[in-house]
Amino acid sequence: MSISGTDAYDKEVHLPPLVERALSAARAHGFPYSCRPEQGRLLHALAGGARHSIGETGTGCGVGLAWLASGAGEGVRLISIERDPERARIAAEVFADRPEVEILTGDWSRITEHGPYDLLVLDGGGTGKTPTDAPADPARLLTPGGTVVIDDFTPATEWPPLHEGAVDRPRLYWLEHPALNTIEIPLADDLATLVGTRIWETGAL
Repeated sequence: MSISGTDAYDKEVHLPPLVERALSAARAHGFPYSCRPEQGRLLHALAGGARHSIGETGTGCGVGLAWLASGAGEGVRLISIERDPERARIAAEVFADRPEVEILTGDWSRITEHGPYDLLVLDGGGTGKTPTDAPADPARLLTPGGTVVIDDFTPATEWPPLHEGAVDRPRLYWLEHPALNTIEIPLADDLATLVGTRIWETGAL
């Protein structure tokens, strides 16, 4: 979720109808932290490569999930975890006519109940960005060749990457994880996303 992410759509046109519906819900309930359109378009594209399942932590009012559901192919199941019961209820209304989408309430770790995933978007927990948020284990949560997305970084300008004057350990966790091939993708002057692919093991199908 991005600060002022909902407002970032004020000049956007030709959005998927499901994204428009989720945005309307976010605006109606005064929720400002939706994923930005740059990130949404990336999620939409990545969802098209999922074969069976997509997971997300941090549903919010469902804008990012709407991008994912709009890009996913037929038969792909989407699971999203939201810790706030009221936001989970609002998002569930957005997807009431989409049986392939399930929104669960609780800690982000509930995402482990339904994995592994072809695509996993860590937005509301599991990123390791704060001292109380342990990073997710991509080797456990991703299928071989599966993709994990961690958003809302400032684009790195040096190595090692810094955050508030210190080495950005959460970013390095994902960039140097032995189970992943991870790259940083700048999406705007002030926004970058990490996209990692789980390394295929010898003999894996």
